[in-house]
Amino acid sequence: MKKYIIGIDTGGTYTDAVLIEADSGKVIATAKEPTTHYHLATGTGKVLAALLTTSGVTAADIGQLAVSTTLATNAVVEKKGARVGLFVIGYVKHFPLPVLAVVFIKGGHTLQGVEEEPLDLENLVDTVRGLTGEVDAYAVCSAMSMANPTHELVAEKAIAMLDPKPVFCSHRISQQAGMRERAATSALHAKLMPLMQDYIAGVQAAMVKQGLSCPVVIIGGNGQTVTIDHAVQRAGMTVASGPACTAHFGALQTTGDALVIDVGGTTTDIAIIENGRPVMAADGCQIGEWQTHVEAIDMFTGGIGGDSLVLLDEREGLLRLGPGRVVPLCMAQGLPPASTWLGAGGHGRCIGLVVGADGDEASDDPVLQFLGQHGPSTPATIGAAIGISAVPLEKHLEGLARMQLTFEAGFTPTDALHVLGRIALGSADAAKEGAAILAAIQGVDPEQFCHGVCRRVEKQIEDLIIDYIIHRYWGTSLTSFITSRESHPVLGVAFSLKIPLIGIGAAARYFLPGVAARLGTTVSFSSHCEVGNAIGAALLGRAANVLASIRPEFS
Repeated sequence: MKKYIIGIDTGGTYTDAVLIEADSGKVIATAKEPTTHYHLATGTGKVLAALLTTSGVTAADIGQLAVSTTLATNAVVEKKGARVGLFVIGYVKHFPLPVLAVVFIKGGHTLQGVEEEPLDLENLVDTVRGLTGEVDAYAVCSAMSMANPTHELVAEKAIAMLDPKPVFCSHRISQQAGMRERAATSALHAKLMPLMQDYIAGVQAAMVKQGLSCPVVIIGGNGQTVTIDHAVQRAGMTVASGPACTAHFGALQTTGDALVIDVGGTTTDIAIIENGRPVMAADGCQIGEWQTHVEAIDMFTGGIGGDSLVLLDEREGLLRLGPGRVVPLCMAQGLPPASTWLGAGGHGRCIGLVVGADGDEASDDPVLQFLGQHGPSTPATIGAAIGISAVPLEKHLEGLARMQLTFEAGFTPTDALHVLGRIALGSADAAKEGAAILAAIQGVDPEQFCHGVCRRVEKQIEDLIIDYIIHRYWGTSLTSFITSRESHPVLGVAFSLKIPLIGIGAAARYFLPGVAARLGTTVSFSSHCEVGNAIGAALLGRAANVLASIRPEFS
């Protein structure tokens, strides 16, 4: 085994990296660089270069690169990723899933593998013809396909003949009962496959530039490693990659019970530790609206983080936060002054063109043309100029962002922390200008407004924790009640935790002390907790290496 292992965690805001000794697991160096969504190789290359430069270690001494990413998790929470057409075969009771289209057709088998009804191939073919050009990938889930996958295989072949795009069949990735969960699992793989393709290509390009030729593994949601060659076809297995590393790093900090809370730029991830060990989800992980059969640690993810968009309601000026992530005003480049665009409602964020993005295929797009001529603008301004109403415009903007052609900027909790003087990562002046504008709408001073934003972040993280605990121990969700409990006209409820919190992530130190106080518990932060997921990835990669090295002794 070579001397060192690199762990990388690519999040929605930052890409973190650590260098550890392969023998001892000791952290030698750390690095943090902004994640470059439009070209993932750039941010990954910068963080690798910084790590090697800081440590003085040569590329030849690196024995392994272990990668964790929350990009898949973020894509699900933010309702991004590939557009998926899902075919559900032989299941009468309809159900929704957050994909472009869910189509129910006749067919399926019994538990004994006997055909229950012939596959309605004609309906499938007609539907695929209608979806061609509208979707990026397909998923197929047939009743009892784990006993007999014939209808899924026939559907897969028929779809491929009509539209040569990826098709994911449920029998290849789930052998459990539960039609909705199996359908969600196959659709999740389809949704995340293009994203994983881009990510792996970015990692490989960055490695080539830095002269690294070591093996690469990606950490799966269950804490096990997936080779880079299989990661695309098993993209759904990476959906809880970041939380798995969160749980592993948190487990190193205690021998008892605790909740590990990773507050990132885009999401907050929660995992539970019992007797010093991460707990596995009994029936597969749940990410946002998706209950799946993906094997993963017991975790929960919500769309709240340091870079969540702060929006004010146009009528009442009420504050909303997330789940979408934007570039904070303090970090944004090339924006016009906030005084020329920032406001409530449709003026809460600014859309701009990504510098260096290849927009040739969409050069006739009206939004891109408008942005090219007039520069970054708000959705309200764009919609009024080109004649697209709010809902269709939002879908269109989502598509442009998915293709990495545009970026979004706005006021965020990160900006609020700049105004309050708690951090200094970017332009405090830009953050202060934005705070002054939004504070005036609410009729408060900028510092009051920013304190309100921070309290809202703390409350939403608190709500996530409570919802996770209730769901874990009672198997139900009280999300709507939990989020509105403080304003309920009759019932007053207060919650407290009997176990401590362990904080991870760049934003954790600023928000979790308040969360812990609200829940009547404590929070601790260990050394290097800001890059905890990268350390977790490196250590999980190291553990897989050690296991592989001792297996021959038992063969």
